[in-house]
Amino acid sequence: MTPPDAPTRRRPWSVLAWARPLTLLAFTAPIAAGLLGTLLPAFGYLPAIGGSGVSLQPWRELLAAPGVASALALTLATGWSATLLSLLLAVGIVAALHPRGRSTRLAEWLAPLLAMPHAALAIGLAFLISPSGWLVRWVSPAWTGWDVPPDVATIGHPSGWPVVLALLIKEVPYLVLMLLAALNQVPARAQVDVARSMGYGPAQAWLAVVLPPLWRQIRWPVYAVLAFSLSVVDVALVLGPGNPPTLAVLAVRWFADPDPGWIFPASAAAMVLLGVVAASLAVLRGVEHGIAAWHVRHLARGRRGGASEPLARLATRLGGLLLASAVLAVVGLVLWSFAASWRYPAALPTAWTAANWTRQAGSLALPALTTLVIGAASTLIALVLVLSGLEHESRSKRRSRAVPWLYLPLLVPQVAFLFGLQVLLVRLGADGRLLAVIACHLVFVLPYLHLSLADPWRALDPRLARTAASLGASPARIFWRVKLPVLLRPVLLAAAIGFAVSAGQYLPTLYAGAGRVATLTTEAVTLASGADRRVIGTWALLQALLPLLAYLAAATLPRLLYRHRRGLA
Repeated sequence: MTPPDAPTRRRPWSVLAWARPLTLLAFTAPIAAGLLGTLLPAFGYLPAIGGSGVSLQPWRELLAAPGVASALALTLATGWSATLLSLLLAVGIVAALHPRGRSTRLAEWLAPLLAMPHAALAIGLAFLISPSGWLVRWVSPAWTGWDVPPDVATIGHPSGWPVVLALLIKEVPYLVLMLLAALNQVPARAQVDVARSMGYGPAQAWLAVVLPPLWRQIRWPVYAVLAFSLSVVDVALVLGPGNPPTLAVLAVRWFADPDPGWIFPASAAAMVLLGVVAASLAVLRGVEHGIAAWHVRHLARGRRGGASEPLARLATRLGGLLLASAVLAVVGLVLWSFAASWRYPAALPTAWTAANWTRQAGSLALPALTTLVIGAASTLIALVLVLSGLEHESRSKRRSRAVPWLYLPLLVPQVAFLFGLQVLLVRLGADGRLLAVIACHLVFVLPYLHLSLADPWRALDPRLARTAASLGASPARIFWRVKLPVLLRPVLLAAAIGFAVSAGQYLPTLYAGAGRVATLTTEAVTLASGADRRVIGTWALLQALLPLLAYLAAATLPRLLYRHRRGLA
């Protein structure tokens, strides 16, 4: 008789054995095809619009276009600033709170913030920091003397600082959660205690002995933050400067230009952005080596004290300000969606109404339903693939080495491959269809679902499965009756994250849907350029509410189902 914990013989016809290859194929094939479909027009080849030969003319047009150098500089400035500041703040927050045992409930507070789409946050932040925004209204005119909004540039500032601020609000919680998750794989408490016994302060001890091994666990999330910050489009459209915009926004504008000839320089710009991201990742990798060498020399000197403690405390205060800004941004959306009249400089609406919702109900219904269908379908497909792959991994006792590939959709700029993917969809006659949009969203939902579920699944006590097997339960019965009930909470939370990722997709919906599949995100970003604030607030609030409700359902359902079972709720 085969022991319960013996590796299951791998069968070539096993359905589970195909889960991992199908998962990798689901996002590597579209990205590869899309990159090729964008690379060829970058060198003048796109027969559908007259490009029948390879040439460097698109690159000459790109270099001759006004504002390209400024767009590239703005892209580098905002992308690197957001990434470095996010990393420093996240590390400082965890270094300050974790050694003192204050990080236990931090993840529960930050997780709902991750569910908020970037576009909804950017719109709420615009309501907060604009010259006639909520912050100015609080202090005007009593403290400032501004009876009319001040003539200062905030939204669309040439430096791009509002874009950096919005990215910080989203990326700092993400990196904090990644650090907290990685701490489960490092004996952090014991290491900090040893360092503190040698005279190091709490934060300095954490930075000296915990962060270096921890970096190997969070390297890929940091790379993903850098790639996203350099290529983000929806946040830059809402908060960034318009002339010139970032390079990603400039490429999107040229792709959407009525003159099809702009597709060639747009493709070249997309390839430049891909090169910028690749070069930036290489630079960051080199900086890692430099800091590691410096850290060894610094520890050898044996210095105690320093600025670690006050800087870590400063990071926690700045993190608190970012969290408060996010909350105020959401509250601002709520106020504008129910405001009948809110004239400057009133701090609150002078009249309230639900008419904004009733007037928009007819327009909101179809995009909201489309958002729900796309999000639910892409999340369900991703969940089946990920759970199948993890279950095959646990049965075969062979851990996957494909983690770097999982970050591929997060590292490749969307604008670099989505146009090429759209060209492929057009040739297949699938563009503008709901199934195409679902498949495109799946490319981005899959990595997040796998990264959210892999650690909880692998951390499940194997004695549970062995006990069930010793009682005669089949592997399938163990999966359905033991593993899934025990891991229901992380599975539902991962599904909520997947739905939030789908609900926040702007460019994938725009390109795969060919402008004919409207979601709350695409409509909210379009309205943000000049519609009534009450209308914008209504759309953006609903866009933010759907992922938040999914997260609340994922957090509440296990407590209801397992309220009589200790440890499962």
